[in-house]
Amino acid sequence: MLQHTVMLASETDWPGFRQEARGLLARLVPPEAVSWHTPSVIASDLCTRPAARGHAAESARGSMNLVVPRSFVSLCETVVLHEDPARFALLYRLLWRLVHEPALGHAPLDAERLHAQHMAQAVRRDMHRMKAFVRFCTIEEDDDGGPLNAAWFEPVHHVVEAVSPFFARRFMHRRWALFTPERSVRGRGEEIEFGPGVRRDQAPAPDAGEALWLMHYHSVFDPTRPGLATHARSP
Repeated sequence: MLQHTVMLASETDWPGFRQEARGLLARLVPPEAVSWHTPSVIASDLCTRPAARGHAAESARGSMNLVVPRSFVSLCETVVLHEDPARFALLYRLLWRLVHEPALGHAPLDAERLHAQHMAQAVRRDMHRMKAFVRFCTIEEDDDGGPLNAAWFEPVHHVVEAVSPFFARRFMHRRWALFTPERSVRGRGEEIEFGPGVRRDQAPAPDAGEALWLMHYHSVFDPTRPGLATHARSP
């Protein structure tokens, strides 16, 4: 059986997964013939696979008008944020079964469906934990930007981008920055900017001096540094 390797753009590439899944379904590619990967995959791991590779362009050619329950779409959007590397394979299996086994939509005790729901619950708990337990320190900086509210936190799942609008609303027009091992984020007003992550052993202690926090802040969000991405805050 021809194997298809799909490389998504990021750990939380829901749009890419959706597009690829539609194309694979249109070409009747079964779940066991698809390997899903994100940029965190070690290149050598891919090189050791003898399978032929599918590509995004190939998947996009065979699009289909797929209609699934909104509740399933919402479940997928949340499960994509889970840290389990097998999450995309699970979601594609469920999608395949939803198309080829319509009774799945009426089987609340199905093992794979329950597993996905438990993963979604874990993601929501992690998002709540991040909102409730992040503790910011206020740092005065000698510029016209005003005080900087900064913190370091380690979420379990890939929830930084999903939770960042909460902090944007919380701080409104004040400057804030949150460092996590996977990625960092800062914002002020409508703009949210993402940067590289900061490991625990690199992060300042909560009671570290302002100079150390500012050093990390300017290092991570150096405007000449590649990989910074700015997004407008969702209302």
